[in-house]
Amino acid sequence: MLTINLGPLALAVPHVLLLVSLFLAMLTGWWVGRRSERNPEQHVFRMLLVALFVARLAFVLVYAEYFRDEPWRVIDIRDGGFIAWPGVLAAVLLGGWFGWRDRDVRKPLISAVVVGVLSWGFASFAVHSLEQGTRLPDMGLRDSQGKPVALRDYVGKPLVVNLWATWCPPCRREMPVLAEAQRKEAGVTFLFVNQGEGEQVITDFLKAEAPDLKNVLLDMGGRLGQHIGSSALPTTLFYDAEGCQIGSHLGELSGASLARALEQLTPRVQP
Repeated sequence: MLTINLGPLALAVPHVLLLVSLFLAMLTGWWVGRRSERNPEQHVFRMLLVALFVARLAFVLVYAEYFRDEPWRVIDIRDGGFIAWPGVLAAVLLGGWFGWRDRDVRKPLISAVVVGVLSWGFASFAVHSLEQGTRLPDMGLRDSQGKPVALRDYVGKPLVVNLWATWCPPCRREMPVLAEAQRKEAGVTFLFVNQGEGEQVITDFLKAEAPDLKNVLLDMGGRLGQHIGSSALPTTLFYDAEGCQIGSHLGELSGASLARALEQLTPRVQP
């Protein structure tokens, strides 16, 4: 499962894990500090903000070339571009400074940080491990000419599967990024699986917006999205040459976030 639905909202599982871990950290801090009436809530929030800022800054510095032409994308965190460990380290250091300055808040703050970091870390590891045990579905679809194809036919090379629709603005925004990668990455197969739309709608869109796009498949019933447990578009899945899922991305991909995902995918191409 990649998303959790709350009414009309589809929340990415990693975001839910972060919110739950934050709640557990706040609850722990309040419980430990209730006798001394020292609630570390403000400190925990500040640490979270610093962690997010540093994690984003680390990502931007590593992939600076992708932000050179469009520097405003630095603040566009919708691409999910974060490197976690520098953010966690910065938050822990800030928490240590808070505890050094205020001895009364030290114990509840340390308790909150330990519970929050451990719960987030273990839950993220469990989800990642479960994700890596998932294989490419054995599902039949149709290509843009209406001919039947099977997803398993594409096993043999690293594979990027993008779920999209013409009515989805972030899908349309990320399409040029994926199309460029399709042209450049000869060792990786890119599949564009449309969700729930008819052949004519897709054909008209491709002629107008992406005439050179290859490997466009039709999933008029949206079965692939249901199978992988994602009701959000766009969703992008990454598989190794044996058809084992090694990662996923919910939401719009930027050039930088796609480059990072491909770095994790392409080492498996090496003999």
